[in-house]
Order: sequence, then structure tokens, then C-alpha cells
Amino acid sequence: MELVWLEDFNALADSGNFSRAAELRHVTQPAFSRRIRALETWVGVDLFERTTQGAALTEAGKHMLTSAQEMTRRLYQMRLDAREVAGKQVRTLHFAATHSLSFTFFPGWIRGIERGAPIEALRLLSDSMMVCEQMLLHGEVQFLLCHQHPDVPPRFAADQFHSKAVGGDVLTPLRAADFLAEGDSAPLQHLAYTAESGLGRIVGARLQGEHSPPALNTVFSSHLAAVLLSMALEGKGIAWLPRSLAEQEVSSGKLVRALDERWDIPVEIRLFRPNAALSDFAEDFWARL
Repeated sequence: MELVWLEDFNALADSGNFSRAAELRHVTQPAFSRRIRALETWVGVDLFERTTQGAALTEAGKHMLTSAQEMTRRLYQMRLDAREVAGKQVRTLHFAATHSLSFTFFPGWIRGIERGAPIEALRLLSDSMMVCEQMLLHGEVQFLLCHQHPDVPPRFAADQFHSKAVGGDVLTPLRAADFLAEGDSAPLQHLAYTAESGLGRIVGARLQGEHSPPALNTVFSSHLAAVLLSMALEGKGIAWLPRSLAEQEVSSGKLVRALDERWDIPVEIRLFRPNAALSDFAEDFWARL
């Protein structure tokens, strides 16, 4: 049995789609499928039900998922601990952060923490929420920094992770000051987040939970809030953007409200970590928060 098989299993369980999981794992779909089949052969049972819509965990697969995720994390943590003990790796804190927070929130936040005691070394990986979740699940990072809303839990078992609120933000529907709608009765041109975006999950849940949501016509989508901001500035439509990201454009008047304040979505900025013990250095950092 190989560690890469467990990582593939976790990715497919999360995405439910072979092609999407293969893309996340940076392999071709045929190679990815062979590795999943090799894991099933090693276990001795089918772990996924293949359908035209994708792949769903069998009962055996569901039973195995939590253990596979925990085993993957522990193996990576064991490697980090061994390297630190041997003095072959600087005591490093490993973070994953969504794109917008990696350059709007993280630098100032970590600088404030370092005023108490300097951190020896940091490693920050920035990607979509879906990829960041996988990095935390696989033990590639110790911490995940992301926007969070209580109605939209992350895609990992809540009882396996702790989290702390470290900040706040607001998703606001914004448009260019000179944006021209097609007409009072026409749907608003919507600049939307794609499925792998955590912000997209939050906005989607809010709109789906409304009895009378605004009429929207999606004309562009991206998992990057910064790309949606650029498209909004070009007058291509409205986008729910983090205040932390769009603050300068709003202050300058380049972006203005597209809808009234009841469509704002307050969110927390939270830091997640596994319940399992981290390195002493990482545990000390967590205790300081």
C-alpha cells in the first residue's frame, strides 16, 4: 500500500468526480483511476460506486474515510517532527490560505502575532478553498486560514479539527460606478465564484436560503475574488467581494453597492488545525492566539 493511494482516495471522496480529483492530484485521469483501483484491490473491496454522474463512497469507503484522512495527516506530521528533531529542518509553521486572505489579511495578522515573539520560519501555500482543505486533510500544512460562515461548514469532519476566529470580513455585492444594468426587470449580470471557491459556497448558501433572491444571470465565473474584482471594475457585472479585498476601490468610488445592505454577508476569518498533536513549535503558536 502506498501513501499516494490514500491521498487519491481522500481527493476522490471529497470531489466525487474522477476528472476533478485527478486534476487536483496533478495526474491524468487514467493514471488516477488505476491508483484508485490498486487501493481497492489492496483493501479487497470496492470503495466507490461508479456512476455516470461521478463516484460515491460505498459503505466500506465511508467507514475507511476518517481513518484514511487521519493516517495521512499523521504520516506527514511524523516526517516534520523527525526532521525538526534531527535539526534538518528549521522550525517552520506551515499554512494554507485562500488567495484573497493570503495577501489582504495574512501579512498584517502574522506580523501582529510576531510582535510577541518572532516566528523562526513560515511557509504559506495559497490556493482555492477546495485545494486548501485537501492540504489540511493530507497533513501537508498545519493550519488553514479561510473565510467561514456558520451555515456553510468546511468539507472535513468537524470533530477532527479545532478552529479559532482570528478576524472578520463582509461579503458585499458591488458594481462599477458606471455599470449600466440592462433594465429594471432584467436579471443582474452576475460575476460568480466557481464550485471550488469557499466564498462561492457562502454566497450560494445565502442566495439559496432566500425566498426572494435577486434575479441574477451568471455571465462570468472564477474561483479568484481578485479576478471578479477586476471584472467588476470593468463594468461586467456585480460580484460579492470581501470588504478586505475591495476596500480601496470602494473608498475611491470606483466600486459602489449593487444591492442594499440586507444582501451583505458577514463572515468570520478562522484558523483551522487538526485535533491531533502538532509539533511543539506549532502548539506554542496555537496557544498564543
